[in-house]
Amino acid sequence: MFEFSPQDLFAIAMSARVATVATLLTLPIGFALAWVLVFSRIPGKGFIDGLVNLPLVLPPVVVGYLLLLSLGRNGWLGELLQQVDIQIIFTWKAAVIASGLIGLPLMVRSIRLGMEQIDPHLLHASRTLGAGKLDMLCTIVLPLSLPAMLSGASLTFARSLGEFGATVILAGNIPGRTQTIPLAIYDYTNTPGGESQALNLCLVSIALSYLVLLLNERALRRVRSRRKPD
Repeated sequence: MFEFSPQDLFAIAMSARVATVATLLTLPIGFALAWVLVFSRIPGKGFIDGLVNLPLVLPPVVVGYLLLLSLGRNGWLGELLQQVDIQIIFTWKAAVIASGLIGLPLMVRSIRLGMEQIDPHLLHASRTLGAGKLDMLCTIVLPLSLPAMLSGASLTFARSLGEFGATVILAGNIPGRTQTIPLAIYDYTNTPGGESQALNLCLVSIALSYLVLLLNERALRRVRSRRKPD
């Protein structure tokens, strides 16, 4: 019990690495998309909203296959990447892209809910005082959206830890290279006598996800306590 092979340790480290990078990359993209959906007046916001949330309702395997078509050697984006000698498919970067795209709707939804709770009178007052969009973003929207951003980041991180379908299509299940915890668990469940190793990795995944939720709750309490008047 709780004995991990070097391959298991690699899968744990790879999962943490992929989830962290995917969350950090998704955070600014999710914030920008939430800003557009809440505060902009551009036409077609419903189409953008549906496109953002599409990975949430599509099977992850479908998302992974579409990414494979785009980033593969014959894909339109894959050909561009080959010209600059960038390899994405079957690398850990592919796992980051797959996890980030699957987790993006959760990030956008969380931040959007936080932005929608901002009092419109604060934004109107800032405009009447001559504040530009950048000033309003930095002094009002960003600070008030911080709890929602923390919640979105924790959900995206936890979702990235458990991502399987899109990752196995785009990054492959290569031990010691692209294998994450869910992929290693899948291998063990198909290996005679691998039940104990699979259970160990399941417990590690649960512990990591729970730790992220605890850290998120602690960070939210600190943010809220700073806002309370003395």
